[in-house]
Amino acid sequence: MPANETGRAYDAVIVGGGHNGLVAAAYLARAGRSVLVLERLDHTGGAAVSTRPFAGIDARLSRYSYLVSLLPPKIVRDLGLDFRVRARTISSYTPAERAGRPTGLLVGGGEQRTREAFARLTGGDGEYAAWKRFYGMTRHVAQRVFPTLTEPLPTRDALRRRVGDETAWRALFEEPLGVVVEKTFADDLVRGVVLTDALIGTFADAHDPDLAQNRCFLYHVIGGGTGAWDVPVGGMGALTDALAAAARSAGARLATGHEVTRIDTDGRHAEITYRTADGEGTAAARHVLVNASPHELAALTGAAPPEPAEGAQLKVNMLLTRLPRLRDLGTDPREAFAGTFHVAEGYRQLATAHAQAAAGRLPGSPPSEIYCHSLTDPTVLGPDLARRGYQTLTLFGLHTPARLFDRDNDAAREELLAATLAELDTHLAEPLADCLATDADGRPCIEARTPLDLERDLRLPGGNIFHRPLSWPYAQPDTGRWGVETAHPNVLLCGAGAARGGGVSGVPGHNAAMAVLERD
Repeated sequence: MPANETGRAYDAVIVGGGHNGLVAAAYLARAGRSVLVLERLDHTGGAAVSTRPFAGIDARLSRYSYLVSLLPPKIVRDLGLDFRVRARTISSYTPAERAGRPTGLLVGGGEQRTREAFARLTGGDGEYAAWKRFYGMTRHVAQRVFPTLTEPLPTRDALRRRVGDETAWRALFEEPLGVVVEKTFADDLVRGVVLTDALIGTFADAHDPDLAQNRCFLYHVIGGGTGAWDVPVGGMGALTDALAAAARSAGARLATGHEVTRIDTDGRHAEITYRTADGEGTAAARHVLVNASPHELAALTGAAPPEPAEGAQLKVNMLLTRLPRLRDLGTDPREAFAGTFHVAEGYRQLATAHAQAAAGRLPGSPPSEIYCHSLTDPTVLGPDLARRGYQTLTLFGLHTPARLFDRDNDAAREELLAATLAELDTHLAEPLADCLATDADGRPCIEARTPLDLERDLRLPGGNIFHRPLSWPYAQPDTGRWGVETAHPNVLLCGAGAARGGGVSGVPGHNAAMAVLERD
């Protein structure tokens, strides 16, 4: 920002140029408001970026967030975004061993194939019928809850009436998720596949009484009114590049390399202090939208910090020269890795891993899920890599809370990565290491990020990808009308820690913009 811009007044200053901040900036600028976005890093996008992490390799990976489900099509339409997603033809594949033989459960490829896969694994039609009933229930809930995310927060009773199914409400909103999973399914592997959506970035047991697992599960099955998780064409950075372009074209100013250090407000007018490589500056605003964590908001406004947050995931990015062969010879790796490839995610395995991590130990058989972006969207690979059959792999590990890395993050990361890949290798006909590409310096193309790495790189509190525990999608005593309100009338929280935040959704950014426009 030029020196003569310091002290200029704006209708809205947005702290943080992640995807939610860019959504808010685009909406407000299109409504004729003067908008300034201040971003600490040298680029916008936050955790929703695409990068080339391996030296000399033309592969653009979604480095942190990587799939899209919760982004309302309304936001894409309203902002005229040049952004597309592609559906995955396979939902999931879970390798298993039954009667001493390698097999697995492939979900997708048509109803007949899925039914036959369930029958081969379980020996009958009962589990598939239960699967259909269960996900019919979640789809019913999704169709009714998802549209409310971009509306003012409903009351709990209003949302319950909107759902209109007391059995579904009790199963998802009132009882620990483990109750309905165990009541509905008999097969341990099938139970585990269902439960995994409750554990993404959430350290919880199936029967935790605080229902953190239920809230996580809910957000993972309501996206788009269907629960489908799609692949962003061009990588996740394609979304934030489109959002930045939309905000700029509408007149918003995006200033990177500007780290906000303080927000002073009297409830009607605010002064935002920032620093750059050239020194300190200020900007004035009628509204401040904070696209950062509640912890950062507290630090900027001088408030007492909220309860500590803790992330619980391992993120691994890889580039392969080819997909590995499977021990299950009846399944094509191009199908197995196109959807979500579940590893060590049987129901009992997940419970064991949670118990081990809760006792302060890295899981002995780390649960994880993997997918190959380039099978659905080869544009993330350079032409030469695509021609030679290279593929990306993204791995997301569960039940790895930040506390496990406190003593020695580097050592714990290496130990966990080795154990995670070894667990995957038990289902492969060749070691994954034999398939890894090497970069321009001869190093294997693999990088891993623990919760502490994410805290350091992205300022996610405790490495929590949701900034704090996910909220119910209905009003609470402290949520306000839109779920973005704070103790200061003209300061709004538009990051993942807002009510109905989390995931790549743009919902908090949209809702904060709506809150501003309602007041003006």
